[in-house]
Amino acid sequence: MSFGMFCAVPLPYHLWDDKCMNLMLPCFPLIGGLIGALWWGIAKLLVFSGIHVILVSAVLAVLPFFVTGFLHLDGYMDTSDAVLSRRPLEDKLRILKDPHTGAFAVIMVAVLFIMQFAAVYVVIEKCEYLILLIIISVISRCCSSMSILSLKAMPQSGYANMFKQNTKISHKVFLALIALSATALSFIFTGFYGLIVAGVVILGYILAMAYAYKEFKGISGDLTGYALVISELCGLIALAVI
Repeated sequence: MSFGMFCAVPLPYHLWDDKCMNLMLPCFPLIGGLIGALWWGIAKLLVFSGIHVILVSAVLAVLPFFVTGFLHLDGYMDTSDAVLSRRPLEDKLRILKDPHTGAFAVIMVAVLFIMQFAAVYVVIEKCEYLILLIIISVISRCCSSMSILSLKAMPQSGYANMFKQNTKISHKVFLALIALSATALSFIFTGFYGLIVAGVVILGYILAMAYAYKEFKGISGDLTGYALVISELCGLIALAVI
């Protein structure tokens, strides 16, 4: 269920059971692990294939969005369009749900792609610590799931309210353990560089979500997508700088 909703990779068999709805968020970081592994694997393959670094960077910069079916990118664009309008809350909520693409969404997605490409270019050029691509995908989704379980959902958000039904403290504990395990593995494989990248991803998510939550007085699927995209970009930039 979680894989089918949060990932665009085709599945040979689909099963949906409403009784398991409360398990979708705890499984979200596991989907991040699969997406990150695909990101890392294709990165290694393209690097060793000898293809020019610019083309490799372009492919890897957009790959996470293709793999997720542009789900989180859509939330990033909608949220950017709403918050940058700087209008009253009612107008922001209307813009958030508006199916049309506004000017701010186009501007911010252009900024995102430029920064994403530049960060990936530096990462591929150095070709170090590519394994952290997996960690970035896992931790960003741990933060996303934890925020939905911990923050007040917007009344207009059907998904956020739906996923929170029948959840317990054990779901948060499970997510925390995954985040800690991913951080520990990043340290084991890359030393303190891994801790820096993991910390930047978490910090980027917290800041982005805090800003969006303040603007909308609640959380929704669009807002989590917005914060997730920003947190992964922050992780890529940190990976490029170290």
